[in-house]
Amino acid sequence: MHKNRRSSRRLLLFVLLFAATSVFAQTTAPTYQNFVPPAGFATNAGEPSIGVNWNTGKVLFGAILETDRVTISGNPATATWEKVSSTNTSIVSLDPILFTDSTTGRTLVSQLAGACSLSAFTDNDGTSYTSSTGCGVPAGIDHQTIGGGPFAASLIPQLPPPVGYQHAIYYCSQDVIDASCAISLNGGLSYGPAIPIYSLLDCGGLHGHIKVGPDGAAYVPNKNCGNSNVAAVSSRDNGTTWTIHAVPGSTSGDSDPSVGIATDNTVYLGWHGGNGHPMVAVSHDHGATWTNISDVGTALGIQNVAFPAMVAGDGNRAALAFLGTPTGGNAQDTANFKGVWHLYIAHTYDGGATWTLVDATPNDPVQRGSICLGGTTCGNDRNLLDFIDVTVDKQGRVLVGYADGCIGACVTGTTNSFTALGTIARQATGKGLFAAFDGTF
Repeated sequence: MHKNRRSSRRLLLFVLLFAATSVFAQTTAPTYQNFVPPAGFATNAGEPSIGVNWNTGKVLFGAILETDRVTISGNPATATWEKVSSTNTSIVSLDPILFTDSTTGRTLVSQLAGACSLSAFTDNDGTSYTSSTGCGVPAGIDHQTIGGGPFAASLIPQLPPPVGYQHAIYYCSQDVIDASCAISLNGGLSYGPAIPIYSLLDCGGLHGHIKVGPDGAAYVPNKNCGNSNVAAVSSRDNGTTWTIHAVPGSTSGDSDPSVGIATDNTVYLGWHGGNGHPMVAVSHDHGATWTNISDVGTALGIQNVAFPAMVAGDGNRAALAFLGTPTGGNAQDTANFKGVWHLYIAHTYDGGATWTLVDATPNDPVQRGSICLGGTTCGNDRNLLDFIDVTVDKQGRVLVGYADGCIGACVTGTTNSFTALGTIARQATGKGLFAAFDGTF
């Protein structure tokens, strides 16, 4: 009898040790490698956009008037930067935007030019471009965004090449009294009429970037809808009608929110909380209801954030990138706020039930002091402008495009450099967003 008890105890101990080891393996934090461009590249890269062409593996990085093609290869990885800017979009930069349709390989670049945009697209990673009409009419005067993905089932146009294109492309923008989106049926060459997606009676402030899910549902996030809630404004009929889906009880800070859609159409909404913290909510029904509403910064004591950027992969995997600091208080107080900001990335592998948070720039701050989110009324602490961007490559690595506001003597000193050097943080180890590639990098 005693021998059986000892055997049972040994078996139980083995099971517990195995379970503990398995849990540890599942929560091992990813690591990141940062790629700084060579001299003369991306020196003024506030509000960067980043995309990956899954067919070629090339990374496209855009900010202000510059578009760069980045080739990352080798182990340890190195990056080669090439300037591939379009001459069609290199004369105005009220707001720069770049979007890469990862599965088709098409990249669209846009420069806001008043009530419309200068725009062009490339199917060869910037070697050549085709000019676009730039927007749908009437377009808003601010904060344009371009995104795309499969058409919803209610509209699958049969158009012959080269006019036809297998995905829908959306151009959205914000005006004084409303925001609107227009759809392109020919890959961004031209757009149909712009359809209002909300008015000031519904939502206020600027919207975030549009994303399109595998089933064709399109989502535009907004930080202030209804009762000051964060919301995803969505269309499931190719932009014909739009519905506001607020997160009950949510409040927002001054950064734009961000949405990511997984391969099974799970929606992840990330935002700058009214308490200053990085927040995420998850929906399995296109935003009708929200679950796993979480503060993803608690593990490292994050008290203030800026520029949340969301991306998703498999249904239960997603990542939220943001600038953050453990320093509390008013992060926009230029005279008194002394926080040190880093790039952080929170990962979930269980649908948002738990999150693993990593500092992707542990030895190199992104900013010292305040970060102003008040638009053109700010002083020199608006050097990073209004957002960063995040994407995923074909193997599931998370890539973040951000502007570095602390370089040179600032890295080890106390005075911010107020720069905006374009930089790419790329996942180097750990689980990515696609389980099929676990253990391959």
